[in-house]
Amino acid sequence: MTTTTAPELVQTVLAEGPPGAEVLVVGPSLGTAVEPLWGPCAVLLSERYRVIGWDLPGHGRSPGYDEPFTIADLAESLLAAWPAERARYAGVSVGGATGLELALRGAGSVTGVAVLCSGAQIGTPDGWQDRAELVRRSGTSVMIDGSQRRWFAPDSVRELPDTVAALLNSLRDTDSESYARVCEALGHYDVRGRLAEIDVPVLAVTGTHDEVCPPWRTQEIADGVRLGRAASVPGAAHLAPAEQPRAVADLLLAWDNHVNHHGEES
Repeated sequence: MTTTTAPELVQTVLAEGPPGAEVLVVGPSLGTAVEPLWGPCAVLLSERYRVIGWDLPGHGRSPGYDEPFTIADLAESLLAAWPAERARYAGVSVGGATGLELALRGAGSVTGVAVLCSGAQIGTPDGWQDRAELVRRSGTSVMIDGSQRRWFAPDSVRELPDTVAALLNSLRDTDSESYARVCEALGHYDVRGRLAEIDVPVLAVTGTHDEVCPPWRTQEIADGVRLGRAASVPGAAHLAPAEQPRAVADLLLAWDNHVNHHGEES
């Protein structure tokens, strides 16, 4: 696929952090705005980081986009507006896929990538094309019931009704054509054959209830990159930072301590 112009990905400061804090860029899942997905977790991460989130085309604060693009194009758009000379990155699902593409092309700028509830390849091209066509016909509201089942562990639905509602509302508000274009980008995404080229530290995280990107996808990333680790978040499905913000923040902070102490993953 060829992109005529790069999609505009609006960045938002989610938490300021202490003076001189290292920057952590965080990325969204398909159908979610970054603020409800990462907001509470970003507050916890702000003990160390200045946390900056970005939105997919037509999601959250980013304008709609109706041309083809790839996941690599999203990474290039982010790098073109990278908010610091050096920064860490953490992304969920398609945001995690974008993180692997950042790791492949952001030498010197991207100091580590956490890939949450994602994979080096996700779903099938036919499945993504079918979803793109469905959303073009019926709008993103048609995805709400299925997304609730895929996104959240049963306890999350009961215990976090406001969080669940905010994320489902962000799906309802997403531009349908832009959503379809992200689906098509995921249909072409596959970096399984390039994982060995990634030499920045990578933390691959799965939710124990995640059926979209189950643990074997996480392990595939951790085993395939040069400096990889795998971890899991109990009580989370596909949107771990929203479902278990404390657990995700603790994982990211502990990983950062490990990388800084050892210089690289062991």
